[in-house]
Amino acid sequence: MHADISTGSSARARFAAIAFVAIAAACIATPAAAQSSEPLLYISVGETSRPPIGWVQFCQDRPWECRVEATEARDVDLTNDAYRELARVNRHVNERIRPMTDLEQYGMVEKWTYPESGYGDCEDYVLLKRRILMQLGWPRSALLVTVVRDKKGDGHSVLTVRTNRGELVLDNQVDEILPWAETGYRYTKRQSQHDPNLWVSLGDPRPTPFVSAR
Repeated sequence: MHADISTGSSARARFAAIAFVAIAAACIATPAAAQSSEPLLYISVGETSRPPIGWVQFCQDRPWECRVEATEARDVDLTNDAYRELARVNRHVNERIRPMTDLEQYGMVEKWTYPESGYGDCEDYVLLKRRILMQLGWPRSALLVTVVRDKKGDGHSVLTVRTNRGELVLDNQVDEILPWAETGYRYTKRQSQHDPNLWVSLGDPRPTPFVSAR
């Protein structure tokens, strides 16, 4: 009888130990799994950063565009009508402007300006989309010129739109408007929501993708 009780106690002890390990593992794994399944709606904003030379030159050429007061950060309420307007502007500019490098058009490596000739590079698309949307009443603080690394690792610029449903990206390379985390880009810096002349570094918790050397 004593032997039976000892054996049963040992079995119960082993079961309890196994259950404890399983529960502990679940407690460790569950938050990570839940975190990975949650969409990343907003880019992590870091410290102030140096403005791109193209923006500095743009402000020198068009000082009235950059002499603005700091404003309160404001996100857009992304209604169905707002999204349709955003898509319409993105499509209109992408169809209207033809790609051409600054070197080909101006004989300069970098020149940010409006593509009034009908030709431009990525920054020119961004600036035009931003201007049109502001003319339509969109808040400046929600329309942020953003510098990224594209899927090849090359420098590129897009327009980030801050909304109450996350950050969306308007891109001359893709007609579809995408959430920032679905573009495949690495985000470097962008304008502050408070002041377009103040630039901030951007963080990204996702692992760095492999970029082929070919």
